[in-house]
Amino acid sequence: MTSNIRTALVLGATGGIGGETARALGRHGWKIRALARSGRPADSKSSWEWIKGDALNRDSIVAAAQGTNAIVHAVNPPGYRNWAALVLPMIENTIAAAKASGARILLPGTIYNFGPDAFPVLREESPQRATTHKGKIRIALEQKMEAAAREGVRSVIVRLGDFFGPKAGNNWFSEGLVKPNRPVTAIVNPGAKGVGHAWCYLPDAGETFAQLMDRETELGEFERFHFRGHWDWDGSQMIAAIRQAAGNENIPVRSMPWWLFRLASPFNETLRELYATRLLWRTPIQLDNTRLVRFLGKEPHTPLQTAVETTLRGMNCIWGEA
Repeated sequence: MTSNIRTALVLGATGGIGGETARALGRHGWKIRALARSGRPADSKSSWEWIKGDALNRDSIVAAAQGTNAIVHAVNPPGYRNWAALVLPMIENTIAAAKASGARILLPGTIYNFGPDAFPVLREESPQRATTHKGKIRIALEQKMEAAAREGVRSVIVRLGDFFGPKAGNNWFSEGLVKPNRPVTAIVNPGAKGVGHAWCYLPDAGETFAQLMDRETELGEFERFHFRGHWDWDGSQMIAAIRQAAGNENIPVRSMPWWLFRLASPFNETLRELYATRLLWRTPIQLDNTRLVRFLGKEPHTPLQTAVETTLRGMNCIWGEA
């Protein structure tokens, strides 16, 4: 008897977006095959099939993808280090694996692809003319996927705002606004006063990928969707939600020390790339999800307060009953 269970290979399953997408696909009946450099993590309680492998090793990715229906490409070099040498070879390996297996690639997209000529509202057809090094690499990555689609390699990109979530890994929320594993005694705000910002709660993003794949036969060879997420229209809603979750309306807010990033930029690649994103915090940029809503009916959405409280509990910043 032929099984109707679909299988997804998840690259980056130990990370935020990879892990949440895997969990969402699992809830929708998918079998999860998770790739990690060390195999199954010691603290993993999942029923996933763990495979030891590296996204930079094409043979291991092609072999791991055999028999799969989707490949979640959620891997990035840590700390922005050596981006130019690593990001494009990794997507090339995923494309090769998708071509060999017939699987569709699922890619979490970013707003780094865009420059000021596309602001303040980003749509799927907005021009991609990034001004940063990272943005130009992300453009090249998506161009490779689009070219592969003309050769029969199917893919879908869901473009997201800045991540946050209970298991989100490195991101502006957990490495900038607040710090993991300690009570919230201060909030660091990277944005300019009164400037809006787009946030993406990762469980909602994972659910979006799962719902899109429930209707995979209706998707074209190459698809892009924009995910609105939580639009903090003046930069104050996220701060208010953190204060409420922490039970202290008087938690002080400090400005991000961008000047320190600028001074250290010539000597530190990570800080140099972070400083290059400063414009994205100085300009109100939001994602138009009209096309996604038209396709799915509605965008998966967890209320901001619930999302922030769940995130802070997952980061071990607040305790007690939810």
